[in-house]
Amino acid sequence: MKYFALLIMLFFINFNQETEKLTGRYNYLIENDNVYIQKDKITFKDSVFVFDNKFMPKGKISYGNTILLDNFINTDLIISIPKDQIKKDTIEFFMHDKKSSAANYLDEVVGKGKLIRIK
Repeated sequence: MKYFALLIMLFFINFNQETEKLTGRYNYLIENDNVYIQKDKITFKDSVFVFDNKFMPKGKISYGNTILLDNFINTDLIISIPKDQIKKDTIEFFMHDKKSSAANYLDEVVGKGKLIRIK
């Protein structure tokens, strides 16, 4: 009986641990000389994002301790978003270069920006 109760308790704990995901449309702004410049609109669905500009490639979203947007603007650029930012309407992000000379390219920030939710 103890094991049955433990099994049910573990089931409910796992059931309530759904991952928060990016969804909806956002304007993305990139900081340049302490000024934010609006670049394009971006749409997030599940684990994929798409730019409104049809010439930009689709990208993948990886959910973990930080949210990573792979293939952002070009194949060498990756975006990191702190997990606590995901519920906000204005999300700050950091850009990293995969070809960075640092041992871990996520340790070196090459730029930053903001995602602003379109309602």
